[in-house]
Amino acid sequence: MANLKDLKNRIKSVKSTQKITSAMKMVAAAKLRRAQENAEQARPYSTRMSEMITSLAVKADPNSGPVLLVGTGATANHLLVVVSADRGLCGGFNGGIIRSTRREVLRLQGEGKTVRLLMVGRKATDALKREFSDIFVETLEGVQGTEVQFSDADKISQKIQSMIADGSIDTCSIVFNKFISAIAQEVTFRSLVPVEINAADAEAPQEGSVAPNEYEPDEASVLTDLLPRALTTEIYASILESSASELAARMTAMDNATRNAGDLIDRLTMVYNRSRQAAITTELIEIISGAEAL
Repeated sequence: MANLKDLKNRIKSVKSTQKITSAMKMVAAAKLRRAQENAEQARPYSTRMSEMITSLAVKADPNSGPVLLVGTGATANHLLVVVSADRGLCGGFNGGIIRSTRREVLRLQGEGKTVRLLMVGRKATDALKREFSDIFVETLEGVQGTEVQFSDADKISQKIQSMIADGSIDTCSIVFNKFISAIAQEVTFRSLVPVEINAADAEAPQEGSVAPNEYEPDEASVLTDLLPRALTTEIYASILESSASELAARMTAMDNATRNAGDLIDRLTMVYNRSRQAAITTELIEIISGAEAL
């Protein structure tokens, strides 16, 4: 059994850790509200953009449509944009992204495809560097947080468009954690190129619409101008979802850590008190025994 000094030092150390985890929980909770608002406010714009692309895409020629809409016609070269966090201490947030990315890369390679990775966030980059560093296209840090910039998403979009233009990739998808609630985040895969089109949604009448939409100029011209912005919007919304998910996961993880530290302090305090009482009893017995011997 540890002596009293060791137990006292350990209790002190756990209390210090508890203060840190409690402070991190409060910081994450304060930032989460703003990040959650940003993610939720971006959803209607992203959804409406997708609906507009869908309504235009069903009228476009699948054989001669824009490359960002229908892809290059091949699927041999695939780019996967991986969105993780720059920091840890957020539970299984990064672990879920890392495992899902590893499975997806192995699946695509098993189908004979050439896979490339565009890494957004340091944690997934560090975890996958040993296995897949040779297929990394670019690594980005400092993109996420409560101040996500549309310009950062546009840089990623421009990179994707340039790779498609020079024939480096044929298709592209993104993996990120979608914010569900403060205690739930869902790893989500979404196709960026080609665009996911649901013909049933395109044929269904839009809420509040009383007449079909007429486009000037024609649908193909509108699509050509709209698709790059739609790509950037999709990436931007995904990063916002990931940022809110990271803060929610960190808040939950630090809350659990604070509770566990409290339980550990209670157990150590009980052991300390019992050990102290046993030491006092032993000393009393020794004193009484010595007095009786005299």
